Amino acid sequence: MAAGSPLELRPLGNTGLKLSSIGFGASPLGRVFGPVSEEEAIASVCEAFRLGINFFDTSPYYGATLSEKMLGKGLKALGVARDQYIVSTKCGRYQEGFDFSAERVTKSIDESLERLHLDYVDILLCHDIEFGSLDQIVNETIPALLKLKEAGKTRFIGITGLPLGIFTYVLDRVPPGTIDVILSYCHYSINDSTLEGLLPYLKSKGVGVISASPLSMGLLTESGPPEWHPALPELKVACQSASAYCKEKGKNISKLAIQFSLSNKDISTILVGMNSVTQVEQNVAAAAELETVGKDEKLLAEIEKILEPVKNQTWPSGIQQL
Repeated sequence: MAAGSPLELRPLGNTGLKLSSIGFGASPLGRVFGPVSEEEAIASVCEAFRLGINFFDTSPYYGATLSEKMLGKGLKALGVARDQYIVSTKCGRYQEGFDFSAERVTKSIDESLERLHLDYVDILLCHDIEFGSLDQIVNETIPALLKLKEAGKTRFIGITGLPLGIFTYVLDRVPPGTIDVILSYCHYSINDSTLEGLLPYLKSKGVGVISASPLSMGLLTESGPPEWHPALPELKVACQSASAYCKEKGKNISKLAIQFSLSNKDISTILVGMNSVTQVEQNVAAAAELETVGKDEKLLAEIEKILEPVKNQTWPSGIQQL
């Protein structure tokens, strides 16, 4: 654990990096879930770091580059040495669409570094690869990312996406050690834990695992998911019932969901979107409670029972040509 912080530091695959068990998902700083002032964005980054969060994730796609700009300002405000925090950004997905060409991803990192006020990122992830040709990712994009790694613009490279099959497709087609990290989202939460089945495979490949969205993009929250959420109506209704049941018991479903996701130590970090000091404090408090008193197993079992009929019911994503 970081000195004075309740957050455990976990190794990320073979990278040598140690990430705080909760990572700061900076997509909300791009105002994708509602308004956030610049002051609040900077304050939330500073508070996260103060409480022991050392991993920050963004993308040029979030808020059409606004997330990167806001995170850059927040990191600058920390006023600490660059090796004190770990940053990942992405390439290949932009407001104007997808472009996984070598030329575009090479240009993309320079643009990102400028917005982030950094000389390098720790991890560069190819963003939502199922929307492109996976063979282009293998034959063109990844070789371009390896060149960026050689050039010192990123220390490690990885891939992200929703369907789990994309990870095995790519990892089976590149030399061992090529891909350092995968970022999976919405597949390790109370309503969907299918990522678990892939963990032994990823471990055998020496690949670090980042799991994003333990709250299933808002499904496991009291306020519920945003209108654009792609889940089927029955999944939304079941999550709503589970949330209401928690509230009835005087508990918060989001805290329980974070604690559930944190409990699997084979996952290096769980990325939670944050856009306020309050959210940062609540998330770190959930982790602290897990370390000291553990999670409410009885309530968790009751919630799992409510969600059982819709368990592992995911939603379609992209042009999945496997």
